[in-house]
This record gives sequence, structure tokens and C-alpha cells, in this order.
Amino acid sequence: MQILVPHLLEHCDEAVFAAEGLLAAAKESVRARVETDGAISVALLDREQRAAHALAWFATTVEVLRQMARWARELAQENRLHEFERLILAAAFGEYLAQLSGGIAMSQNEIARAGDMGLGAEEIGEFLSSTVRELIALGTARETRAAISDYMSEQEGTVCFGDPGLDDTMAMIRAQFFRFAQEKIAPHAHAWHLRDELIPLETIAEMSALGVFGLTVPEEFGGAGLSKTAMCVVSEELSRGYIGAGSLGTRSEIAAELILAGGTKDQRAHWLPFIASGGKLPTAVFTEPNTGSDLGALTTRATRDGGVYRVFGNKTWITHAARADFMTLLARTDPSTRDHRGLSMFLAEKPRGTAADPFPVQGISGGEIGVLGYRGMKEYEIRFDGFEVPAENLLGREEGNGFKQLMQTFESARIQTAARAIGVAQCALDLGLRYALAREQFGHRLFDFPRVQDKLAMMAVEIMAARQITYYAAREKDEGRRCDLEAGMAKLLAARVAWAAADNSLQIHGGNGFALEFPISRVLCDARILNIFEGAAEIQAHVIARRLLDRGFN
Repeated sequence: MQILVPHLLEHCDEAVFAAEGLLAAAKESVRARVETDGAISVALLDREQRAAHALAWFATTVEVLRQMARWARELAQENRLHEFERLILAAAFGEYLAQLSGGIAMSQNEIARAGDMGLGAEEIGEFLSSTVRELIALGTARETRAAISDYMSEQEGTVCFGDPGLDDTMAMIRAQFFRFAQEKIAPHAHAWHLRDELIPLETIAEMSALGVFGLTVPEEFGGAGLSKTAMCVVSEELSRGYIGAGSLGTRSEIAAELILAGGTKDQRAHWLPFIASGGKLPTAVFTEPNTGSDLGALTTRATRDGGVYRVFGNKTWITHAARADFMTLLARTDPSTRDHRGLSMFLAEKPRGTAADPFPVQGISGGEIGVLGYRGMKEYEIRFDGFEVPAENLLGREEGNGFKQLMQTFESARIQTAARAIGVAQCALDLGLRYALAREQFGHRLFDFPRVQDKLAMMAVEIMAARQITYYAAREKDEGRRCDLEAGMAKLLAARVAWAAADNSLQIHGGNGFALEFPISRVLCDARILNIFEGAAEIQAHVIARRLLDRGFN
């Protein structure tokens, strides 16, 4: 199929303008519901959660359209916008424009509609210009999706379906980590999952040798000093091999960000080389059984006793806790507080544990939490009973800054989580495409059935859409601009894309997909967690909406 629509890029730009108009109307309508005396009311925002979260999803969809248009235009300027990329562009615009007018899936049975935000036929009518209608018709056409899937059938096993728009250096990094993940991780991932065992130390050592743990750490501290975009590329490909491999870098990323932003000069000089080399593996110890996303309400306390702090309390959902060498530990140092004030961050060393003795140190006990997926590092609950942390290991050497220090890591953590989700989605697409091409039913390949092609095509389209908004957030971070909104949108969308891809790939596998022996069963379990950690989708939508409705936001 040839996408011969004249001025496709100009039509996309026009459609973005129309989508921005619809979003502006939605924002004003929702603001009127939740604002009192010129300020957002927390109580009203909670009451109008349905409208607020619909706004977050609408804004995310509009940002995706902006970034897809930017991606295509930049490719065109370099003569890299080929037929497949034009097909992806058309399908993305057709689908997402249709969703803006008809409804956006927040989950399987929750649809965000314009009416939820107080918009009516007049606003939708203005949005549905002749250009928007033309793009919807083109992008959602059976022929467009069939052409996308046909291209993929010819390129099965490729590094990337479509040009992601990165430079030659990033392309080389992607190719290197694609080969590594496909050769050293993917062949073993399913066995690690089925046996519920940790990723072998030998594999971690190989990742360390490739610089995984020091990607964004400055060169002066032994890191590679690369961009957040490079972090995304590496995280994608490692997670495409296995989410556990991609997630090993998350803890190092969080720890390095904490120390770079909040540590003293000597703390940076001491800890960052260990992190960059992989010599010390960190784990993040934040969540508590009764707080979940409400970190400001945590109760674990650290009490100063001479030259040490003694830690008391319970933590849960601590990833890779037993084998980690140190913890970035958030605890309350001011017992008179009941919110985020009075929290402090510690760099708490501990010995590596074993399966038989996960926490071989006085003052820490706990055990493993059995989980459906995301098993390669294991999850733990931890009990602290007087565990000692040297006072010099208080991050920044000043109490009360822990929550602020942690907030400074959220942008990078959510960008990296979005990249992991893209890798999981790509893995699901790889498995689904391979199975559809090999499996025959009723005398035909599964691939030849239109709805199978539709599933595969939309996986590729949404992966590229999630990738572009994630790269946008990474660029904003690299350029020193606030990007909590962009990072949140990337994570929100990419997590949904990963779950949809895994679910649809399993559907392509049919009954075999439900069998433990088929890797897609693992990918489905792995994908499910992405909508929960680093900010559950509902929390993420609420935060996005709050930021959008802020009068100071442009």
C-alpha cells in the first residue's frame, strides 16, 4: 500500500492544532469543577476524579500526537521518512484522533470520554474538521494496518520496526544491547522465571562490563556520562530480553540520582564509582505495608544514637533486597512529624544474603514475597529492629530532606520505567509475530487473518508512539528542564501499551499462550506490574491532572 495522501505532515500538524483546542476546552471545563477562589481544591479534585483522570489521558494523547508529528517531520528533513514510517504515522494519528472524539481506554472497562469533562457536541464538532476526519479514515483503514503488518512479516527479527529517529551513536548502542539481550538474556529468561530464581551473577557481571550501571553517571565518577535517551535505549533492549535485566539498572539509576542531587562531595566521590562499576548493587527501600503510594505517611523511624542511627519499622515490596549491597533507605528522623517533613534518606550498607539466609546482619529480618512475574530479582518484606547506619551515611548529612531528595529522582525513574515498558511491549510483539507466522489454522497462517494483523500492527504503532513520548521526556531531562509532567505521561501510556501488547500477543497464541511453557505467559505477568510500580496508573493520572490544572502551567 502506498500512503499517497498529499501533504500528510501538514495534515498532521493541523490535526494537532485541533486536538490542542479540544484539550484547552477540556482543561477549562474541568478547572471550573475543581477550583475554588482561584485555587484547586483537593477535596473537589478527589470528588471529580473521573473528569480529572480523563483530562490526564486526553492530555497524554495530545502530547503523543505532538511527538509523533515532530518525529515524522525530523525524519522527513533527513530523508528518512520512508513508507513504513508514514504508515505508522497515519495509523497513530487515525487511532488517537478517533479516541479523542470517541473515548480513551484508561483500563479494560474504564473509558475516558469528552462528556466526562463536560464537553459536548459543539466542542467535538469543532474538533472533527475535514482534515481530522480524513486522517481518522486513513489511519484506521484495514488497508493501512495490513500494510504495516506485511512490512513486519518481511522484517521479523529486526532490531527495530521503523526508524526511531535517533542518531548513529544511539543506533549503535541499540544494536549492541539488542545483540547482548538476545544472545545472553532472552534464551534463559523463561527458565529463570519458571524456576523463580535470581538473574545469575555472571549475567550481572557481563552487564556491568557493558556499562549498564553507570550509563548516566558522570565520567569523573567512573560512569559513561551518557544521556537519559541512551538510558532509554539500553533499558528498552534489556527489557525486551527480560524485564528483570532492564530493571537491574533502575535501582542504580535511582541511587546515583539521589547521591548526585543530594549527596555531599565526599559521598559522591565514595559511592558513585561503586555504583558505576557494578561493584555495589543498590536497592530502594521506601514502601511500607500501610502507606503504598503515600510515602509521606511512612512510619519507619531512624533514631540518632551517638555516631549511628538505629532504624525500626517495616518495609515491603523491596526489589532485589537480599542480594543488594546497600539500601537507599527512607525513614522518619523527626518523630513529631506526620507527613513528608521529618523524613531523611540513608545510604545503608549491608552484606549480601543467600536464599537460605537473605539478611545475614543484626537488626534486619524478613522474607520473600511470592509474585506472578517480575521474578528475576525477587521481592521482599523487611523488618528493621535497631539496624545501625553510620551517621555519616545520612544523605547530605542533614536531616529532613529525604522526601525532597526522593522527589528529585521521580522524573528519571518514570522515564526509565516507560522505557522498560516499551521493551516488554516489543518482546510481546516479537513473540506474537513469530507465532502468527509459524502457526497454521484452517489451512492458513494465523498471520493471514485480518484481526491478527490488526493486533500486530497496532502493537507496532503504539510502541512507536510510547517511544516518542518517552524520548521527549528524556530530552527534556537532559536539557535540564522540569519534566515531571512529560515523564508521568510517558510512564502512563507506555504501561498501558505494554499490557495491551502482552494481552494481545497471548490471544494470538490462543490456548498455548496460557501454557507455562510458552514465554508469552511470562511476559503477560511481567507486563502487569508496570501499571502499578513507580506510581500506579490512577496516582499518575491524578498527578498529571493536578499539574495541568495549575494556573501557572502553560
